[in-house]
Amino acid sequence: MSQKFRAIRVTKGEGGQKAELTEIGDSDLMEGDVTVAVDYSTVNFKDGLAITGKAPVVRTFPLTPGIDFAGRVESSTNASFKPGDRVVLNGYGVGETHSGGYAQKARVKGDWLVKLPDAISNAHAMAIGTAGYTAMLCVMALEKNGVTPDKGDILVTGAAGGVGSVAIALLAKLGYRVVASTGRASEADYLKGLGAADIIDRNELSGPAKPLGKERWAGAVDAVGSHTLANVLSMTRYGGTVAACGLAQGMDLPTFVAPFILRGVTLAGIDSVMAPMAKRVEAWSRLAKDLDLKKLDAMTTRAGLKDVLTLAPAILEGKVRGRVVIDVNA
Repeated sequence: MSQKFRAIRVTKGEGGQKAELTEIGDSDLMEGDVTVAVDYSTVNFKDGLAITGKAPVVRTFPLTPGIDFAGRVESSTNASFKPGDRVVLNGYGVGETHSGGYAQKARVKGDWLVKLPDAISNAHAMAIGTAGYTAMLCVMALEKNGVTPDKGDILVTGAAGGVGSVAIALLAKLGYRVVASTGRASEADYLKGLGAADIIDRNELSGPAKPLGKERWAGAVDAVGSHTLANVLSMTRYGGTVAACGLAQGMDLPTFVAPFILRGVTLAGIDSVMAPMAKRVEAWSRLAKDLDLKKLDAMTTRAGLKDVLTLAPAILEGKVRGRVVIDVNA
């Protein structure tokens, strides 16, 4: 009989979807060629949706949610991994259609795993998590499109959230002047500590957009979507790029073609779930080099597996600042 271990499981019955902390065994793990002893996970916006059932994120039942995890390989039949390797996983439908990080063990395809750079501990890997990895993909998109620090300010929306916090720290270290948009005025000191030069109220961007606004920034990282993204686009300078990676305000985009055809603005869509492996490896390599770990620590709090059940609704309500590392063994 396999040894039991703790996990959060999402089930679905006549009363709807339910998430609870329970115990499962190896036989409950899903198919894969690598079994990982999970050390840490984290809580992203998508995890909040999965746990609460506010959106149909979980599509296989029963399932262990958690779209990220970091740990050590316990066993492997994949030639690329051996026991003891430190690995991180982000995306690939884990926590949605394949059991994920909210358990003390996970079994997955080795093709989904990235070996962690030596400079990033397992705990730091989850302080980064999908949010920070996505922020790095956004920065890479700005760079690819020629948005260099000398081109002008970079706006970061949803600035006090996970993507926003890491994006500010990355951009500031790389020499960009960062403008942070937030609905939480009380977080101004926190955001400036991460490297933001200016703070603006999100209400400046949350209403219906004009076809074109005053040119204010050379690029942006947007985790909000909807009217906010429309306003960001309308105020982006000629030739600028906006990296869009989130939908906190909504999935709609009530905008105009004017920014694209009159100012040559680029809207770069950022997908973290199915990003090619080469891009993932590059992103984690860049994070090891370009992210100030002291700033990462300043934006990070820790919690245990049981705390996920209360953190999930809190992150949807915008009450979680920065990053939360979940110690699945605590």
